[in-house]
Amino acid sequence: MDIERRGQWLRGVLDLCVLGLLRDRESYGYQLAQALDTAGIGPIQGGTLYPVLLRLQRTGLVTAQWREGTAGPARKYYQITDLGRAALRQGGRDWAAFVTPVTGLLTERAER
Repeated sequence: MDIERRGQWLRGVLDLCVLGLLRDRESYGYQLAQALDTAGIGPIQGGTLYPVLLRLQRTGLVTAQWREGTAGPARKYYQITDLGRAALRQGGRDWAAFVTPVTGLLTERAER
């Protein structure tokens, strides 16, 4: 896959992917990065992920709380808010409305 294109696509949906991961449980940055990689999104560096988390926090879509670690440094845990859940629902609808016609165009072109 073209790395530059992948990066452009990712910038458009990384916030929704993070909210999706936080929908069912709170998490900290490194754990979120691992979950994104496991989900097939690919490796996400902290320099990309942490600004997204900060933006989500500043806009009220997530809250954050520092907690002492049992075996290591304190971690900042993120939790989705009700506003974040609403943004995730709307973003999911918007993404589906966008990706469906794009997929149709790409599929039609590939079959010709």
